[in-house]
Amino acid sequence: MKKFLVITLAATTFLCGARAARAQFFGGIVYDPTNFHNAVLRYYQLRMQLAQMQATYSEIVNSYNLAVTMARNIRNMPQRYLASWSPWRYASAADAYGNTGPWINGANSGSLTAVLNGYRKATIDLQSYSPAYLASMPQAIQQQLQSRYATVELRDGANENALETIGAIRADALATTNAVSNVQNDSFSNNPALNTEVSVLNKVNATGVLGLQTTQDTNKLLVALLEEQTIRAKQLRDAEAQAIDREIYRQANASTDDQQLTGGLESTLANFRIP
Repeated sequence: MKKFLVITLAATTFLCGARAARAQFFGGIVYDPTNFHNAVLRYYQLRMQLAQMQATYSEIVNSYNLAVTMARNIRNMPQRYLASWSPWRYASAADAYGNTGPWINGANSGSLTAVLNGYRKATIDLQSYSPAYLASMPQAIQQQLQSRYATVELRDGANENALETIGAIRADALATTNAVSNVQNDSFSNNPALNTEVSVLNKVNATGVLGLQTTQDTNKLLVALLEEQTIRAKQLRDAEAQAIDREIYRQANASTDDQQLTGGLESTLANFRIP
């Protein structure tokens, strides 16, 4: 190529330096310096275009080979990476007296109506204090009874919410399992249509969404557990507060209670006579 450029430049310089650019005759052949100069330049341009086309073609081939290499999926993916998981277990229990079946229905379906009905049938009814009975008690005793009553009501609400959450997760378990199976099968497939760049990105996005849904269900269960622990902490706090209140009452009224208990004992013993 360098040799060709030197010859071309020399011929161009020679032609441009001629005194007159007129045609000459050599053995019956007409020689026109201007045409010859244009032909040499055109030839040079064609050679440069050809070189550029060859370079472009090489880049296209390299890009194609790279794309083919990058699109080649791993063979025998199912044999290498396929794993099984434990199936979902649905709630079940004996129903000797017909009061556990509705509970199981709510725990497997997540229906609020089924949950409330099942919980009501499987638990002991909570009766209400008579207003007159509460009014006859001291204020401190009323507060203690009402606090214990509130603990049971809060526990019932937390149990029902937890049961509904568990049932909803179980009810959607089959659909979630099928979605995971579809992503797994598509990921392990050798079908070229499922291994394009867009297809792979779609599968990645679908996997991310499934992961978010699973995390959300996990958070719901954790919230239900935390709610149960909070109510348990309230129950323990009420018991400790009641014990402290009793001790404070004893310290404040010990002398009065002792006087009431032993005030007439001395006179009673002094006046006692054996028949």
